[in-house]
Amino acid sequence: MKGFLTTVPVVLILLTGCATQPSNSLSTIPAEPTSVCLGTAALPEHLTPFFDEVNDPALLASTLGETDQGKLCQGKVYQAKANTEVPVYRAWNSTNPNSQFGNWWAFDRPSGLTAQYREAYEICYQWSPLDKLVSCHLSAGSKIVVGNGQSATCSEYLTYEKSPAQQVYLENASEQTLNCDVKDAVFSWR
Repeated sequence: MKGFLTTVPVVLILLTGCATQPSNSLSTIPAEPTSVCLGTAALPEHLTPFFDEVNDPALLASTLGETDQGKLCQGKVYQAKANTEVPVYRAWNSTNPNSQFGNWWAFDRPSGLTAQYREAYEICYQWSPLDKLVSCHLSAGSKIVVGNGQSATCSEYLTYEKSPAQQVYLENASEQTLNCDVKDAVFSWR
């Protein structure tokens, strides 16, 4: 009985607070996370002649992430056709030389604001300062996963939402790329 009496005033206060809210207050409550992914895992039209879609459930499953954990929200597996060298790009962390040939790449060269790039590709500041860029060509026969980013929680202050930006997953990038060129980041302020 003692526990019941101490919780009643709290419940009444909460209910009273709800009763005094304007009728349109539901529109200001954030929506629950949705399982709907943004964008498409279909290749950009200009790249479709260079790939075949293939079935590899294990590879696809290894790239999909839970809400707020990063990785991909959705994806498809493709294999580069013979005599094809498609360019791919990766911004990486110079303090970790092994990150040059990490798993996450893009078909588009990074440009614009670093903060916008981080948000589009869900790259937490703890994961990389993004101070190097490597551009390579995919080797013929390379199997890749193309998909859209899952949300990622970087800290209690920063969460990136799901993104329509296409990411490219390479399981063994050092073996799947050739003709690589590395660039350094430089300060440029506007």
